[in-house]
Amino acid sequence: MKVAFIGVGNMGKPMAANVVKGGHEVFLFDADLSVAAAVAAEIGAAPLATLREAAAAEIIVTMLPDGKVVRTVALGNDGIASAAKPGTIVIDMSSSQPMITRDTGAALALRGIALIDAPVSGGVARAITGTLTIMIGSNDAAALARAKPVLSCMGTTFFEVGGLGSGHAAKALNNVVGAANYALLAEALLAAERYGIEPEMIVDIVNTSTGQSFSSSVVMKNFVLTKKFNTGFALGLLAKDAAIAAELCKELGFDAPHIELASRRWAQARDALGAGDDSSRAMLAWRGTRSD
Repeated sequence: MKVAFIGVGNMGKPMAANVVKGGHEVFLFDADLSVAAAVAAEIGAAPLATLREAAAAEIIVTMLPDGKVVRTVALGNDGIASAAKPGTIVIDMSSSQPMITRDTGAALALRGIALIDAPVSGGVARAITGTLTIMIGSNDAAALARAKPVLSCMGTTFFEVGGLGSGHAAKALNNVVGAANYALLAEALLAAERYGIEPEMIVDIVNTSTGQSFSSSVVMKNFVLTKKFNTGFALGLLAKDAAIAAELCKELGFDAPHIELASRRWAQARDALGAGDDSSRAMLAWRGTRSD
């Protein structure tokens, strides 16, 4: 199958590489043409000189900053919709805003192009091994059936969440829970420090008690207390996901004060440390320092 990848950054590159390994004919486009050319040479794909050329593929995968960028790539001048044939499938694997995904999908459907949202969890490590968790939203069962062989090259755990946009909603809601867990535990550790209790002691207590979470058992234990700060998940990306969850709650008319607070806290950490910093360093921003 001919598959075009749009966006071959830290996640897109290994994901595209696994689609090549799956036996598909893969084409790459990136806003930085030199990046697409270098990645194509490395993984055995073909670089594209223009976005419009990606429309020749049967399946087009987008791995981009957010839903607004995806909408521009899909519907903008010389975008996917300007050249893609009816029957083309677009799989948005970005962390996008669910309502924008719905609108983009409706516009593409008018041209006979199916949009599937399939954001991922697992980070770069599992992108490399092709073992990502993929959350899927789709209004077109036939298109999803055609897309599954490509998705199976990149992931091993699949959740068919519901209609279009549901995958993006599930991804944001999962990540805001993780963001809130980390933020609350970080505040508890900062309080412990002020009281004179070693942070390691609090983490051990939490991990054998009711407060245990991924943040306590993995992030704090392996990346914060050790001062490695190298989870590979950028602070700006987690702040973005928390913001998407908060925005979704507002759009649904739902009062979600904890999600809103988590979004604000992570935005604060992003602004203090920089979007490219590792997300595990957020605690340092709330402490008021840039290093530990």
